[in-house]
Amino acid sequence: MSRGKVKELRGLSAAELVQKKFALQKELFDLGQKKLVGQLDKPHLFKITRRQIAQVNTLLRETNNA
Repeated sequence: MSRGKVKELRGLSAAELVQKKFALQKELFDLGQKKLVGQLDKPHLFKITRRQIAQVNTLLRETNNA
């Protein structure tokens, strides 16, 4: 998900955002496991995935407050 895809996330429902959040959290966990084993080729994915989780959390908060 690049910066342009935040607009696409705004069109999702709250349930779909929660599913996206869980998928990103699983991806982050898998990245951590690969790092422990020494199979991680792209360490920059940690930062990207954490940022995506934060963006989804922000959108969830916006939908809950609206």
